[in-house]
Amino acid sequence: CEGIYDAQTPENKAHKITGADPKWRFFWRIGERPTQTEFAELNAPSVIPEAFAEEWSVTMNMWGSKMMNALEEIARLAALGLGLPRDQFSNMMKHGPHLLAPTGSNLNKYNSVDTVFAGFRTDLNFMTIHGKSRFPGLVIWLRDGTKMSLSIPDGCLLVQAGPQFEYLTGGHVRAGFH
Repeated sequence: CEGIYDAQTPENKAHKITGADPKWRFFWRIGERPTQTEFAELNAPSVIPEAFAEEWSVTMNMWGSKMMNALEEIARLAALGLGLPRDQFSNMMKHGPHLLAPTGSNLNKYNSVDTVFAGFRTDLNFMTIHGKSRFPGLVIWLRDGTKMSLSIPDGCLLVQAGPQFEYLTGGHVRAGFH
């Protein structure tokens, strides 16, 4: 990302994170886990925030299954669009280390205008799905380098390709920066 960041024009420049990451990220594993794996650390138990212990598992599993269903269907549509067998990508997703990653931010502590909660990047996975946020701040970069703020409409999700999708398509589908 550094090379791309350095080439960005001033009006499209991403903000850099300085210091410690000010957000909390609560990774929740979704989907079926493999029965045997060489990478057990990718399947470690999830952390449940104490303040939400009663409803956390139910809420994460509900949202996680809905998002996984959406991503599996998008993977099928992408395969068809690329002239591949319908389940080419969705079969590869089975037993993957899928994560739902809600973000928490302490705005009482980190409240300056220039605080960056997530730096310029692509995610590490096949696809990233974003739900609607209660706060502004989601920015994407178009292929031509143009920076664009997003507001996800009610009832909608934003899906971005990740580096695994880019790799599997030989660069035909490019990973999205946000």
